[in-house]
Amino acid sequence: MIRILVADDHQIVRAGLKDLLSDFHDLTIAGEAASGAQVIKMVRESAWDIVLLDVSMPGMNGVDTLKQIKRFKPELPVLIFSMHPEDSYAVNLLRAGASGYLSKACEAAELVAAVRRVLAGRRYISPSLGEQLAGDLNGESAKAPHTELSEREFQVFCKLAHGQVVSEIADELCLSAKTISTYRTRILEKMGMKTNANLTYYAVKYGLME
Repeated sequence: MIRILVADDHQIVRAGLKDLLSDFHDLTIAGEAASGAQVIKMVRESAWDIVLLDVSMPGMNGVDTLKQIKRFKPELPVLIFSMHPEDSYAVNLLRAGASGYLSKACEAAELVAAVRRVLAGRRYISPSLGEQLAGDLNGESAKAPHTELSEREFQVFCKLAHGQVVSEIADELCLSAKTISTYRTRILEKMGMKTNANLTYYAVKYGLME
């Protein structure tokens, strides 16, 4: 039996997933988490075959939660299941270690196919995201500036865009304020911006705000 941990702060979503997967006798939702901190606790204390992880959760967002999961259980597959459009988060989360990215608007068959593909040790990328990535590689499409950020830069970018100050981010990530300031400078340069307010406006425009 495949043990799935569902991490989503909406109970109705978790209930819907449990009902949907009840038709597949080899798949079972063996655990539910409503926050990033709860996900990390459950990942550390129990064995799971796959995590279905939402991007937007209280306390610790999906970006931070993914990094923590990969820190404690680097081999544990994590399939992102989000309402955010693929071109907002997918590239950065795949780079951070996610095994796939799936929209909540998907069909039930696509969800099950994605879960099985990830469990088989492969990555799941939707046809539309595959076309986008192919276009990026061929230089046929303009890349959104945030997709050019490194893992850590994107993590810091999200926190700055949400209004967190350098010292607060430094404490959360266990880094020095000087290091976070360096990341901030690098982020602003890469994205062609001057202030944190510019980053917030950009995040809202691209659907990156939770």
